[in-house]
Amino acid sequence: MATQQDFYDVLGVARGASKEDIKKAYRKLARQYHPDVNKDHGAEDKFKEIQRAYEVLSDERKRNMYDTYGHAGVENGAGGFGGFEGGGFGNISDIFEELFNAGFGGNRRRRRGPRRGMDLRTDLTISFEEAVFGVEKDVEIRRPETCATCHGSGAKPGSSPIACTTCNGSGEVRRVQQSILGSFVNVTTCTTCNGTGELIPEVCPTCNGQKQVNEVRSLKVKVPPGVDSDTQIRLTGEGGPGQDGGPPGNLFVVIDVRPHDFFRRRGEDIYLDLHINVAQAALGDSIMVPTLDGDEPLDIPAGTQPGKVFRLRNKGVPRLDRSGRGAPMGRGDQHVLIQVAVPQKLTDEQKELFQKLSRTLGKEVVPQGERGFWDQLRNALGF
Repeated sequence: MATQQDFYDVLGVARGASKEDIKKAYRKLARQYHPDVNKDHGAEDKFKEIQRAYEVLSDERKRNMYDTYGHAGVENGAGGFGGFEGGGFGNISDIFEELFNAGFGGNRRRRRGPRRGMDLRTDLTISFEEAVFGVEKDVEIRRPETCATCHGSGAKPGSSPIACTTCNGSGEVRRVQQSILGSFVNVTTCTTCNGTGELIPEVCPTCNGQKQVNEVRSLKVKVPPGVDSDTQIRLTGEGGPGQDGGPPGNLFVVIDVRPHDFFRRRGEDIYLDLHINVAQAALGDSIMVPTLDGDEPLDIPAGTQPGKVFRLRNKGVPRLDRSGRGAPMGRGDQHVLIQVAVPQKLTDEQKELFQKLSRTLGKEVVPQGERGFWDQLRNALGF
């Protein structure tokens, strides 16, 4: 007589393993070696061994007997492989119901119910200013609608769908298969009705039995302040229609923001390159700076260097209110980056003035680390 392998080793668990650990190990091995799944030579014998080990170790009384007396304690009067006495069979049946979506000889019917409509997507391109301050737009979408002729039945007016003669209206075909463990029910989608459970002898002439028709609809979309490219706005219930009484899907409007001529955006902050002339940089000036709210005054101190950044607080993009409460969320800032424009063409008078300035400044080379105005100017201009 061949030596029997230790049941704990068969399931790959320790002797102190919990019932849950034993059950998990059994489920994994049963899925791997079940004869309906694994056609390898020896898989059926392995499965029987796994089955026997679980039958003993899942039952507290049998497990105590096995721990005390070994295999001898659970043979003969303990039930043997074909017994499945006590709670053993019920546990195994529950597990296989989870594994194969059917009990032993079961005939549970999957209920057909309302189905939610599809979610749809459309793209909306808006200007930079519209993204900042918000806007209301009209969008046209082509989406499926419930057929008005048949009211979603798919049947010609005056007729009705009938129950599928293959599946008797269940949408499923069940076939009983025999195995060493008993009867298994194999459930597949009915190919006659494609799982709908019904047939349409006379189809609707408008939708050709599809129950839906594509129509173009115009919708208003409220774009909140602070959106950016790839922001999604959900219009609840504006997607595809539901089926069998199910709710409609949603429409997602995906925003695309056109770039601005001179403003750049990073998060809620806006950046602007502002060009001033050499005299303004050296002597200082009061100028007007464009912002999204209109021109704002900005004082340029004397000796302003190229690359200097001025901050205009609360002149950036409103922070997007994701709570939906409409509460003020504040705004970002506008950053003004100074660029000094060097004239490429000079009048005779301007040339003479620059020559006088040059004589007063001298030709001293400023060592690196003591960068004055002209040194930074040359560096910024790449000289």
